[in-house]
Amino acid sequence: MNEHTSHLVGLMISGVVVTLCVILHYEALRFLSRTVGVHMHKRIGVLIVMLGLLVAHVLEIVIFALGYMLMQHDANMGRIIGLDEASLFDFIYYSSVVYTTVGFGDLLPVGAIRMLSAAEGLAGLAMITWSASFTFLAMQRLWPHLLSSSGKDSKD
Repeated sequence: MNEHTSHLVGLMISGVVVTLCVILHYEALRFLSRTVGVHMHKRIGVLIVMLGLLVAHVLEIVIFALGYMLMQHDANMGRIIGLDEASLFDFIYYSSVVYTTVGFGDLLPVGAIRMLSAAEGLAGLAMITWSASFTFLAMQRLWPHLLSSSGKDSKD
């Protein structure tokens, strides 16, 4: 596969992975919005929102990690320099660094696999922002006393 074809296939793989993650995130938010507040204590609701969102983010990171594994091992579309063992956990580490846009710099993608890294950075930023907005709205609904000036409701 020549370089241009490899990058085009990398973009298509990136599109599929990002789409899967957006659908997963949407469904997680939909599930949490229906579940939280239904016959449960407000504190428990906030905890479920936070834990549910963390689980969704971890699953999305794993999906991206599987995409890296596919591109590096199966499709030979580049590699991540610094991943000596290249186990699933190494790819999960790399994926989490890219997803959160931390970018320690200890690992470097080369070749078409860079397309997935670029897509993950953008998608991760969007998903984290989406989660933050959802959490704010859930807390507005579950802890309305936090927004009032009186703050007298201390039971929650």
